[in-house]
Amino acid sequence: MSTGTDGGSGLTVLVADDHPLWRDALVRDLQETDFEVVGTAADGPAAVRRTRATVPDVLVLDLNLPEMNGDEVCRAISDLPTKVLILSASGEERDVLAAVKAGASGYLVKSASPEEIRAAVTATGAGEGVFTPGLAGLVLGEFREMHTRSRGSDPQQDTAPVPELTERETEVLRLVAMGMTAKEIAADLVLSHRTVQNHVQNILGKLHLHNRVELTRFAISRGLDKPD
Repeated sequence: MSTGTDGGSGLTVLVADDHPLWRDALVRDLQETDFEVVGTAADGPAAVRRTRATVPDVLVLDLNLPEMNGDEVCRAISDLPTKVLILSASGEERDVLAAVKAGASGYLVKSASPEEIRAAVTATGAGEGVFTPGLAGLVLGEFREMHTRSRGSDPQQDTAPVPELTERETEVLRLVAMGMTAKEIAADLVLSHRTVQNHVQNILGKLHLHNRVELTRFAISRGLDKPD
C-alpha cells in the first residue's frame, strides 16, 4: 500500500481543511493537474454536507476539523462510494489507526510533496490503499492483531478461500493482503498495472467492499495474508 502514479485522470475531488491558505494552494495544484475540484469545506459538518451533495470520487480530508473531526466525517459518509484520503499534520499511530477504522482509504502527512499528494489522490481514486511510508505496515499489523483477537473468541471462524472469486482474483487478493502495491503485484504476476487495478475493482464489487483498506482487512480475516 503506497502512492500510485501522478495525474488527475479527471477524478472529482472535494477538499476539506480549515486552513484557508493550505486549502486554496492544494485546490489550485489539483486543478492544474486534471483533477476536477467540486468543492471545499472548512469544518466537519460542511464536509459531510458537501460530500453528500456532490459525491466526489475522493474526499481529501484534514483530520482536525472544527465541530467534527475526520474520523466522525468518515463515519458520517460511510454509505457513499466516495473514497477518503486523510491529509493531516499528525503521523501519530493512534490517529492513523482511528482514521482507517472509521473508513479512510489512506493517510498521508502534510509534509508530503505536491507530487506525492497528487499521486496519492490518484491512487485513492483507483481504490488503492495509500499511506505515508512506514504507516502501511502499522495498519497491516493492526488488522492482523484484530484478526487474532477475533479468532481467540471464535476459534472456529471460517478462514477458507472466497468462492465468489476466480483463481486469479484470489491470487491478487492474497498479494493485496500482504501489503503489496498494484505495481508490485503486476510485476509479481507478470500483468499490466491496469489489469491488476481492474482485478481489484472486480474483487471489490464481488465482495461488496468500498476500498482497498476494507479489502485488506477482509483478506486477513480469511487468512489470505501469507504466501500460498
